[in-house]
Amino acid sequence: MNVLVINAGSSSLKYQLLDTRTREVYAKGNCERIGIDGSFVGHEERGGEKQKLEVALPDHKTAVKHVFQILDEAGFDTSKIEGIGHRVVQGGWYFPESKVVTDETLGWVREVAPLAPLHNYAEADVIEICRDMFPSIGNVIVADTSFHYNIPEKAWRYALPRDVVDRLHIRKYGAHGTSHRYIWRTTSQFLNGGVHKLVSCHLGSGASLAAIQDGRDMDTTMGLTPLDGLIMGTRCGTIDPATVCYLVREGGYTVDEVDTMMNKQAGLLALSGVSSDSRDIEAGAERGDANCRMALEMFYYRTSQLIAEMAQSMHGFDAMAFSAGIGENSAEMRLGVAKELEWLGVQIDEGANEVRSDEPRVISTPDSKVKVLVVPTNEEYMIALDVEELLSK
Repeated sequence: MNVLVINAGSSSLKYQLLDTRTREVYAKGNCERIGIDGSFVGHEERGGEKQKLEVALPDHKTAVKHVFQILDEAGFDTSKIEGIGHRVVQGGWYFPESKVVTDETLGWVREVAPLAPLHNYAEADVIEICRDMFPSIGNVIVADTSFHYNIPEKAWRYALPRDVVDRLHIRKYGAHGTSHRYIWRTTSQFLNGGVHKLVSCHLGSGASLAAIQDGRDMDTTMGLTPLDGLIMGTRCGTIDPATVCYLVREGGYTVDEVDTMMNKQAGLLALSGVSSDSRDIEAGAERGDANCRMALEMFYYRTSQLIAEMAQSMHGFDAMAFSAGIGENSAEMRLGVAKELEWLGVQIDEGANEVRSDEPRVISTPDSKVKVLVVPTNEEYMIALDVEELLSK
């Protein structure tokens, strides 16, 4: 099936057109600075060069029109698009699995939007635009939270008053579920079924872990929102929740200012004082910058600590897989995390760890008690498979 995958943000829209059978990507790109001066479309076709088209993008509807226009001009017959898959950040209590878009399911995306206001409202708008503009093409909602929805209650429930939790739907929702699902699927295929307890490590500017036992998610590190868990590019990760109260009472910050601080001014950016990009921080540490070195050490420590926590949820683990921007590309980060886990029998082949590849690969030594892999993620392909499954029924 030819599927167009769309990932809409508050001021951006990423897209990828692919064939689920051959896995061929015909085209991909991103519309940036929607509703802001200086908007543009970055576009890339199979075997072609990247293009940057400076165009006015006053709203998401205009961006969607440009995507289809660019595909037409590139020679792809857009009438052959058989389905559109929409990545939705927060599925809330309505999306334990992917669903075909209807008036009802679209309404659910907006209903749970207060849990992810910067994303869900824009995503709902784009879904509605696609339905209006192309009524003959089926649309599917693939929520990032779905994979985590059925983790055990002891893992998702918060120790808050039940009436509050039930009324406001407070629980651990997690994120990156589509990526973790793909990592499990690919790892299991690559190892010919020889994995039962996997810690999936999606490490990018946003980062989370998932404990996956025989395909079932047992726990994850993000919580009610994507702020919880690991130290990330600009997010602080897990801290004492009373820190928020203290900053408001003693620091004079508003709740919105604390929210901005913890989501956009914290994490590796705050620790290093240099950048949120791990490449810049690694370069700084190499130059002798003590703050950059501490940022790396804290990232290794916190990530390994939570890997052990994920393993505990399965009472052990036989494999761990690194993925996403940092996990796939930073040999230094992988080695640093693995060395923290040597007491658990994790052993890295440093030569294999340095090899760069777009294919899954094992980077642990033969005598390592835990098999360690690098598995490039592919959320778009996973979304496209859901589209094919649901629209083929």
